[in-house]
Parts: sequence; C-alpha cells; structure tokens
Amino acid sequence: MNKKLFSLLICSAVISLSSCTFDIGSMLPDGSGVIKGGSYFEVHYIDVGQADCELIICDGEAMLIDGGNVADSDLVVSYLDDMDVSEIEYMLCTHAHEDHVGGLPGPLSTLRVNNVYAPKAEADTKCYMDFKDKARASGGIVNPENGDMVELGSADVVFYVPDVGDDDLNNTSIMCRITYGGTSFLFTGDAEAEAEQSIMSSGAELEADVLKVAHHGSSSSTSDQFLDAVDPEYAVISCGKDNSYGHPHDETLNRLHDKDVMIYRTDMNGHIVAESDGNEIVFASEKSPQTQTDPYTENDSSVYGECIGNKNTKKYHAPDCGGLPDEKNRVYFSSPAEAEAAGYEPCSQCGG
Repeated sequence: MNKKLFSLLICSAVISLSSCTFDIGSMLPDGSGVIKGGSYFEVHYIDVGQADCELIICDGEAMLIDGGNVADSDLVVSYLDDMDVSEIEYMLCTHAHEDHVGGLPGPLSTLRVNNVYAPKAEADTKCYMDFKDKARASGGIVNPENGDMVELGSADVVFYVPDVGDDDLNNTSIMCRITYGGTSFLFTGDAEAEAEQSIMSSGAELEADVLKVAHHGSSSSTSDQFLDAVDPEYAVISCGKDNSYGHPHDETLNRLHDKDVMIYRTDMNGHIVAESDGNEIVFASEKSPQTQTDPYTENDSSVYGECIGNKNTKKYHAPDCGGLPDEKNRVYFSSPAEAEAAGYEPCSQCGG
C-alpha cells in the first residue's frame, strides 16, 4: 500500500481544549480521493491527559472508545458537540479503570447511545457504577466475545477479548481492530504483555497501519512480539504531560523507534486526527507538527515542514536556525514561498 505521511498544523484559533472543530477534508492533498461516493472515515485521539479517549466517525456513524477520567466528561461532551455528534452507535469501555470509564457517563447522559460494550470484569468504584447505571438507559452493557464483529458505516469493527482472568483489570482490556478499505486501526486499552499474548495465541488478525499504544506507553505493554504482529506505520500514545508514571517509558519508545514507527503523542501534539480514504492515511494535530515525539530521531524538515516563522518579527527561519523564536511565537510553513506569500521575510542569519 502506497501511503504518505502529511503532518499538518491546525491553527490554535480553530482548535482548543474547549473548541475542537477540525476541517480535515480541506487540508488533504490534491488527488487523494478522500471522499468516494460520500464515504469518509476519521479517528480522533482526544487529548484527555493521562487517560484514553478515541472518537471514530465513518459515514456519519460514531463510535466512542473510552472517555477519560471523571473530570474529562465535560471536555468529551464538548468535543462530541463540536464534531456534530448527536448519536453514538457504539460505545466501548475497554476496561473498568477510571482513566478509561470515568468520562463516559457524560455522553451517556446527553446523547443517544445505541450499544454499550465493556468487559465482564467490573470495578467496585463510584465512577464504574455511574457508568453502569447510565448504560442501563441504553439497553445495558454487552460483553462481546473474542472475534465478534459489527459495522460502523462502511468500516468493519472486530473485538478481541483476552482470556487471562481478571486479577489485573488492565489485562481485561477489550481490543478492537477497525478496517476501512485497505487501511486499519488497532485500539488496545491498557492491555499488557499477558493480554497481548492471549490475543496473538487466539489467531486474531492484528496487522494495522495505526496502533493506539496500550497503557499510555508503559513498558509493560507493546512487546516486541506484539509489535511484530501489528507491524504499524504510525503509533499514537495518549498520556499526560509530565505525568507521575513517566509515561511513555523509554523502553516502549525505543521499541517503536527500532521498527521505524512514526509516533504521535497527545501530551505533545494535543488532539490528533487521522483520516483515511481507504488507501492513504493523513494526520493532523492540534499543536505544532514540529514537535519532536521520538527522542531517538532528529527533526526531519521533509516531515515537519520547510521553515518556521516568527509572529513578532515576520521573519522565517530554517528548522535548524539558532535564532528560532519561542514555541508560542512560531508559525509553520511548508515552503519559503508559502512564508513569503504570508508576508514573511527570510532570516538574515540562516536565509530561511
């Protein structure tokens, strides 16, 4: 499959933590053929800090995977509203920890939710009981079996359920693989190596273009064997800035780097959106695409952009210029011509 990476900067005036409107279609490369016969597919990796929340939209149907912490509930509801999501076809609580289930009662209280999925293992916590109570109004919770399939618009969703007991709630995480045309996305909750091995042993099809890295990038997940089975081109890590767990761990980043996987992180990129036309996958992020998310790789101007403008001086610089402005004063251009068309002049030190 011939896919290219397009890292796109979305202006902070368009996106913020409380206002999350993306116009992905207008930013796609010419000739990419994203909308074919009215079909479209988007994955939104919502920045909920040290937690998980993903919104998938295909052909007007929505699926929500996890909802962050209790404190994230309003943010998630606001994000869904900004995306014009008024009905959720499928809601998946990957497992019963608060940083995945805590924010789900908000959408359950304010939107129509047609199907709610969760593992059999529960937690005796207020946030899980709130989720369970709210889910009753949507027909209750369904515990999927390994290999169960549903359709989301023209995308196929397969659930993978580990068989390792419930001593560790992380290892009860339901994974799901979503395919749209010739592209695929894998979501893993907080599954650790034991759960990964269980799913691999079941014969599940795990290969995916985009991997949502399990357990916020913990070294206890994303084993080499699992990465070999998934063989992703891109990875998304959902974690909080300067979190107390040290996520993502260096071991995980190193494994991804060794397999040449392009990494996106919500702690560095903010909200992240991947859109597929069934052949190519295009990424956009809330924060600067210049952000270095892989500490083992130097910035590559062919990926991150040709030049960087200074909002105050109206000068543009090469990415390696010693006179780069502070991040808050930067604007990113794909070429010097684009910078000059926007009224910027080349830096006298580096020549732009």
